[in-house]
Amino acid sequence: MTVAPKKALGQHFLVDENILGVIGRLSALDSHDVVLEVGPGLGVLTRFLADRVRLVHAVELDRALEPALLDALGGRTNVSLVWGDALRVDLSALDPPPTKLVANLPYNVATPLVVETLEHAMSLRRWCVMVQREVADRLFAAPRTKAYGAVSVLVQLAAHKVGFHTVSRTVFHPRPRVESALVAFERLPTSSLGNARAVVEAAFAHRRKTLANSVAIAGLVSRSQAEAALATLGHPTTARAEELEPSEFVRLAELLR
Repeated sequence: MTVAPKKALGQHFLVDENILGVIGRLSALDSHDVVLEVGPGLGVLTRFLADRVRLVHAVELDRALEPALLDALGGRTNVSLVWGDALRVDLSALDPPPTKLVANLPYNVATPLVVETLEHAMSLRRWCVMVQREVADRLFAAPRTKAYGAVSVLVQLAAHKVGFHTVSRTVFHPRPRVESALVAFERLPTSSLGNARAVVEAAFAHRRKTLANSVAIAGLVSRSQAEAALATLGHPTTARAEELEPSEFVRLAELLR
């Protein structure tokens, strides 16, 4: 069944099944797993997952894909299709709750979806996501590097990387113009995100400005309060957001309360 990918939805369908073995290894699939898949597309990965796990919750926005997706699933009864925007669907209401997120994420929702599921889908313990290589590099980038940003801090406060694999453009239809990668990570035993998200996002909102100026522009606190907090952490008042380690943002948020 021929389906035209929609550029506006960031659709690049997975069509080469040779990559599925790598996905299975990085996601450490088990017959007891309940998997959340976002953007099942033509069902290539969905079918692979359904044959190996207890249940797949497949969340898809594009209702036009339903005939092709149902055809690919071939009557498998352990796939629950959920139609809607994954950023708006109440993932905490999925029953049984998913323990892993395994997906070829649509380009336009990859970053916010990773952050939202880390913060709010607390039943998830492991992620194995296919994303743009640039996004994959950001997730676990080190401080003081170009790739290090708000998403790096938020992800690293909640998870640690357990796998990485570059992916050829040929596994997709249409072939994307950018490189892709699989990145796998697990939730930390104790997430330390706390109330730091607002501070992190404000701090990186204006990368050319000092951290103190950025959080002041966001209206969180005055510049002088932010500068005092930085001094307490042992940083100069002119420090920029990319100079702080992820754990320091938690302490910074506490000092700015």
